[in-house]
Amino acid sequence: MAKKNAKKSALREELFNLPNSLTMGRVAAIPVVFWLMEQSDPLTHGGWHARWAAFWTALIFFLASVTDFLDGWLARRLDLQSMFGRFMDPLADKLLVTTALVELVRLDRTPAWLVALLLSREIAITGLRAIATEAGIELPSDRFGKWKTALQMTGLGGLLLHFPIATNFGVFTAVIDYHRIGLALLLLSMVFSLLSAGGYMGNFMREAVGRKKSSKGSRG
Repeated sequence: MAKKNAKKSALREELFNLPNSLTMGRVAAIPVVFWLMEQSDPLTHGGWHARWAAFWTALIFFLASVTDFLDGWLARRLDLQSMFGRFMDPLADKLLVTTALVELVRLDRTPAWLVALLLSREIAITGLRAIATEAGIELPSDRFGKWKTALQMTGLGGLLLHFPIATNFGVFTAVIDYHRIGLALLLLSMVFSLLSAGGYMGNFMREAVGRKKSSKGSRG
């Protein structure tokens, strides 16, 4: 009985440690982001209501994105890496980004073909990683993947803000079109997304072919 309680306590501590709590906070933000995106539709809500909803959507999305960096950093720093965290961290990211992308298509802020390409890439690479893990092949993130993530998150932030905002720079005032900036960054992220996908596939093929040759050589 004591051993069973100790296991439950250890599992509870693992699930609710600081890094995993941040990850679950990111998951909890998903329905909030979705609801606020619905509120930011000017066709169904008044102008200022939609603008404020867009602002809060972008802010919560930004804070949720920051936790993506924090949870991994804290897990390594505090030696709190866990199986749950390794599974849930990338899943939380994909759920958050997928929710935003799909809703942006519904709001007619992003072309459907772009979202289809981005999500297809994510599904393909997730499958490739699963196969690689099964084969004992490690596929570390490359610089293209890191650029893709940074551009995608920044682009999504701009698309969530959506509405042009007049900004005073002291000497002059300019109207910043966050929608166009966000869309341009998301398009650029697609380029890096495809480059990183090619890199992952190339690394996997090299490792797989190398192991096959090594296996044949050892048998010979």
